[in-house]
Amino acid sequence: MTAYDCDVLVIGAGIVGLSTAYAITRAAPGTRVVILEKEPGPARHQTGRNSGVIHSGIYYPPGSLKARFALQGSAEMIKFCLDHGIPHEVTGKLIVATDRSELPRLHSLIQRGREHGIPVRELGPAQLATYEPEVSGLAAIHVGTTGIADFGAVARRFAALATDAGARIAYGSEVTTIGRRPGRVAVRTSAGTVFRARTLVNCAGLHCDRIARLAGDAPAMRIVPFRGEYYTLAPARASLVRGLVYPVPDPAFPFLGVHLTRGIDGSVHIGPNAVPALAREGYDWRTVRPAELAGTLTYRGSWHIARRHWRYGTGELHRSLSRRAFTEAVRRLLPAVREEDLRPAPAGVRAQAVLPDGTLADDFLITESPSAVHVLNAPSPAATASLPIGREIAGRALAMLETAGQG
Repeated sequence: MTAYDCDVLVIGAGIVGLSTAYAITRAAPGTRVVILEKEPGPARHQTGRNSGVIHSGIYYPPGSLKARFALQGSAEMIKFCLDHGIPHEVTGKLIVATDRSELPRLHSLIQRGREHGIPVRELGPAQLATYEPEVSGLAAIHVGTTGIADFGAVARRFAALATDAGARIAYGSEVTTIGRRPGRVAVRTSAGTVFRARTLVNCAGLHCDRIARLAGDAPAMRIVPFRGEYYTLAPARASLVRGLVYPVPDPAFPFLGVHLTRGIDGSVHIGPNAVPALAREGYDWRTVRPAELAGTLTYRGSWHIARRHWRYGTGELHRSLSRRAFTEAVRRLLPAVREEDLRPAPAGVRAQAVLPDGTLADDFLITESPSAVHVLNAPSPAATASLPIGREIAGRALAMLETAGQG
């Protein structure tokens, strides 16, 4: 046995990986947990680059993991932030219909909210103006349980609680090789260090499918990275938006559309649009990784997406390349916004699981193979739902340890 041996080896120190480690240390004290993270600190990718919204769960179909975990997780996240002094606020949000064709979908959301037991209030234009005087719409709904939080701070707190309970985080540890035998996993990092564990948990986000293949599994999906580009309103114009304002989502896509979000720091984020990224961590058009891009372009699921949704994609691309076009899209919700009001803000990249037929996986996707748990699709609302997701993954990993012990 070496100093690096552990019971559970978690790959990825984003909010899901850290929540998993935290959940393991709470459910089974004394379980030896190591988290490997290639970056020098936690939450450097999806966790630290989202809009910071605590989602209510209103969008997600009853019975889905997203619905169950978001409904449970939003309340737990608010309590966690309260208990640990993490900046957050329960603001509520508006979902606004700007075109008559959106009204049936808005009414469907009202019904879904009621099915979930979420406080939802229907608004006409005059009532909408009492919440957001500068926002234009034919009708809206107010969702009372939505909020905002500093998810980077949440992830750092998960890390501190897990390490206080005995877990270890090895930063700067990029996984290069994985070997598996019954009841045993060996992982080598770019530094040449080998970590041996009884169970592997893959929470690698943008790289989760690659890690699954390194582990000898063949996931029936591939991560296709989509960059979400944001702007912030110039400080002098931030008063145009009081809280959180969303369009009615298009059910054909797992993206929520360009929305307006007043964050914890008072700044107003506008976005994101969704364009294909040229690298898994391609936060701008200049970042190109040929091998990763080739992997996306040769995947037949990518071509199915392009063929099916080229009109949508063309519009997103136009808005990415033209601030004027992006501004025009925002004006549907916020007519007073001007092109010069928008300041570029850091982008995010969504790790979107795509099936071979081009279907965009809409629910969380967690799979198991001998001695391994793979989290293969955990985009939004994963930050909101990170506490119950972490417990779910932890339960699966601990069950594997128990089975291996009995064997």
